[in-house]
Formats: sequence, C-alpha cells, structure tokens
Amino acid sequence: MADTKKGRTKKARDAENRQRKRDLAEARERGDEAEPPRECQRRDCSETASFVVLERYQEETGQGVVEATADLCTAHTADERPANLVGAGGDYVFRVEPLPGTGGSDAA
Repeated sequence: MADTKKGRTKKARDAENRQRKRDLAEARERGDEAEPPRECQRRDCSETASFVVLERYQEETGQGVVEATADLCTAHTADERPANLVGAGGDYVFRVEPLPGTGGSDAA
C-alpha cells in the first residue's frame, strides 16, 4: 500500500480495531475475576470502602433532583450526616447501606 494519507488512516484504524478486539478478549477472560475492593472516596483515605452513602434532594433552583453517592470506609461513614436538609421535600432520602461482600454492618 502506498504511503498516502488515506493509507495511513486505514492502518491506524486497523490498529485501533485490533487493540479493541484484544481488550475485549481480555475483558471476557477476566469476567470470572472478582472486582477489586472499592476505596474510600474521602480525600487522603486509602481504606477499603464498606458502605455507600446516598443523599437525594431537590436542587436549590427547583429544576430537578440531585442524587449524590459516596463509597466510604467505616470511620468516615460514622461521621456522615445529612447535608441538604434546607427545603427538603417529601422525596428527600439519606441512606447508608453496606457494600456487597464487605461484611459491613449498619453504621448510621
């Protein structure tokens, strides 16, 4: 194949397609592996997350519902409190649930 822009583009596209196929094959092979443990999302904390904290509230502008989630370790989960109670309506939710497979118990 001559060294033309069209030829270089085709070679690059073919290389990307081969890489995509390799990545897909590797992902299928790893399908049986367990997912790595989640890490606490608090800054400067590298502990394994045990809980997911969910807070759902009405946006201040009234334009829609905001849903915020965070994976937290046991220590940070114990410190977590509802943050958006001002103007909370009937659809307000604050929930702490253990992550599957972590053996966490109810911290809140």
